[in-house]
Amino acid sequence: MRTRQPTTTLEDQPMPVRAKLAAAWTSFMFLYAYVDILNFFTPGVVEDILDGRVFEFALSQTFSTAALTLMAVPIFMVILSMTLPAGVNRIANLIVASLYVPVTVFNVVGASWLYFYGLGIVLEVFLLALILRYAWTWPRTAPSATMATSPDPETVRAQQQA
Repeated sequence: MRTRQPTTTLEDQPMPVRAKLAAAWTSFMFLYAYVDILNFFTPGVVEDILDGRVFEFALSQTFSTAALTLMAVPIFMVILSMTLPAGVNRIANLIVASLYVPVTVFNVVGASWLYFYGLGIVLEVFLLALILRYAWTWPRTAPSATMATSPDPETVRAQQQA
C-alpha cells in the first residue's frame, strides 16, 4: 500500500490573455448589472421608476435602448475577447475599456448613496484598468529563427528558374 506524498506547491499554469480579458469583462458586466439591481433598494428609486424617471431621464424607448446598448457592449466583449484575432482584439479592448471609464464614472453624478456608488465605481474602474493593462501588455512573439534566416521568395524563385 502506497502512502500519498503531500504536495508542497500547486502548479500555477499561465492564463492566456484572451481568458483574462473575457474573465475581466464578465466580472465587469456582473458588477455593472448588480450595482444597478441593488440600486432598486435605494429609497425613492422604485417610486421614480414607476413615475417614469431614472435619475434625470424620462423612461422611454430611447432610454431603454441606450441602457441595453451600454450593457450589451461588455457582454459582447466577453465573446470578442475570446474570438477576435490578437491585433484587433488588443485594439478593441483598449478602445472599449477606455471609453467605459468616463461612462462608469458618470454614474456617480446625482447619486444619493455615495459610499455604495463610490465602491461600485471604484471596483468597475479597477476591472477596466485590468483590461487596459492586459490588452496593453499583450505578449508579442519574436520572429522565428527559420524565418529570419530563410531567403526571400524572390531569391528562391530566381534560383529555381536558373
